[in-house]
Amino acid sequence: MHDLTYWEQLASRLEIPTGAYIDGAYMAAADGATFTARNPATGEALAEVTACGQQDIDRAVAAARRSFESGSWSRRAPRERKATLLRFAALIERHAEELALLQTLEMGKPIADSLSFDLAETARCVAWYAEALDKQYDEIAPTADHVHATLTHEALGVVAAVTPWNFPLMISAWKFAPALAMGNSVVLKPAEQSSLSILRLAALAGEAGLPDGVFNVTPGLGAVAGQALGRHMDVDCLAFTGSTATGKRFMHYSGDSNLKRVWLECGGKSPHIVFDDCKDLAAAARAAAAGIFTNQGEVCIAGSRLYVQDAIYDEFLSLLTAAAAQMQPGNPLDPNSPMGAMVDATQYRRVQDYIALAQDEGMKLLAGGNTTAPVAGGWYLPPTILEGRHDQTLMRDEVFGPVLGVTRFTGEEEVIALANDSVYGLGAGLWTRDLGRAHRVSKRLRAGLVWVNCYADGDISVPFGGVKQSGFGRDKSLHALSKYADLKTTWMHLD
Repeated sequence: MHDLTYWEQLASRLEIPTGAYIDGAYMAAADGATFTARNPATGEALAEVTACGQQDIDRAVAAARRSFESGSWSRRAPRERKATLLRFAALIERHAEELALLQTLEMGKPIADSLSFDLAETARCVAWYAEALDKQYDEIAPTADHVHATLTHEALGVVAAVTPWNFPLMISAWKFAPALAMGNSVVLKPAEQSSLSILRLAALAGEAGLPDGVFNVTPGLGAVAGQALGRHMDVDCLAFTGSTATGKRFMHYSGDSNLKRVWLECGGKSPHIVFDDCKDLAAAARAAAAGIFTNQGEVCIAGSRLYVQDAIYDEFLSLLTAAAAQMQPGNPLDPNSPMGAMVDATQYRRVQDYIALAQDEGMKLLAGGNTTAPVAGGWYLPPTILEGRHDQTLMRDEVFGPVLGVTRFTGEEEVIALANDSVYGLGAGLWTRDLGRAHRVSKRLRAGLVWVNCYADGDISVPFGGVKQSGFGRDKSLHALSKYADLKTTWMHLD
C-alpha cells in the first residue's frame, strides 16, 4: 500500500468527472443545475456536479428504453454479454486506485478500505455475474405428450437503481451487475454525497463495450432525481438501498405511477450477542468494535446493539474499550487510518445529537463522545460506547455513525426477545461455543443475515438483505438475478 504522500500527490492531479452520463456521453443538466461535492476530510469543495432534473431523467430513461428495444444488449448472446462484463471488471481493476481515491475523497472512508475492500468487491461482483449469466437455464414443464410448455426468464427492460453513499461503488454493483447480466438497461442515481466515483465508472462501462444507453448515471438530489425515477412511467423496476423512510416513499411512488416492482434494502439496528460460553472473548471484542466502528459506523449491518451476558460483562467491556481505542479516526488518505471522516456536516451533527440525547436519557458514556480533528475542517468522531437499557432511544434508532449501545442480559430467552424487539431485521450476530445454542438462537433471530462466532462476514455467492422494515428482496448471489427478470410461460399444442 502506498503512503500518504503518494495519495495526496495523486489527488492533486486527479481529473474529476462532473457531468451526467447519458446515452454514452457526459452532459450538463438541461437547466444547468449543479450541486457541490465536498471532501469530508477537510470540508472543502471538490467539484460542482450536474444535478439532474425531470428533463434529464426523461432523457436517460428514453436512452435506456431505446437501447433495450434495439436489442443491442438485451438480445446479445449470453457469452457475448459475459465477455463485455468481464472486460468491464478488468477495467475496474485496472483503474482501482483512481476509483478508490475518488470514493475516499467524496465520502471520507479510509483509502486502505476503499482500495482493498470496496474496489476489490466491486470488480469481483461484476466478474461473478458475468461468469454466471451464461449458466442460467430455462425449463420445460412436465405436461401431456401433445403439449410443450416452456418457462423462460426475460429481461424486464429499464431498471433504475438508487444507491447510497456509504459503499458507493460496491452496492451500486450489487444492483447493476445482475441487472445488466440479465440483459436490462440501467439508469443509476447515486447519492449526492458520492457521485464522483460512479460517474467515472460509467465511462469504463462504455470503454468495455456496453452499447450507448445501456448504462446511464444521473447524479442529483434525491427529492428531485430520485423521485423522478421512482415516479417514471417507463421504468420497469427500481432497486434501492438507503433509509427505511425513503424506501417507503419509493413504494408510494410505484403505486402512484406504473406499479413498477421495487426492491428495498433499508435500515438496520442489528443486535450483536455475546454469551458467557464464548470461546475467545478478545476475538469477540475485536469483532464487536469492528462491527460498529468500521467505515465510521456508516454501515447498514453495523452491530450497533451489543448484548453481553452477565457473567462476562465487566471483562468484555474492558476488552471492548481497548479494541475501540485502536480504531481512532485519521486522515482518510493515510493508509494507516483505521477510521476516516463522517460523510458530511449533516450526518456529523445527527450523530452528535444522538450521543447527547443518550446521555440526557441517562446512558453512561464509556468511551468517545467528543470531537476530534486529525485534519482541520473535516467531520470526525471517535468510537463512542454508551451503556444503558434496551428501551432507550440509542438502542432503537438507526444512528449510522460510530456509536455503540451496550446492555447486559441474563439468559437465552431474554436476549432473543431483546434482539427481536425492533422494527428492523437486517443483521444479527452471536458468539457461543455451544453448537445447539448456535442453531437454536440463529433460527429464532428475525434477521436476513445471522453470523455465528464472527460478524459481517460474507461473499458474493450468498444473499444480502433483511426482513421487517429492513426491506425485502436480496442483493448478491444467483438469487439476485430473478429480481431483474420476468418468468414467462409459453404453452404450445403440438397436435
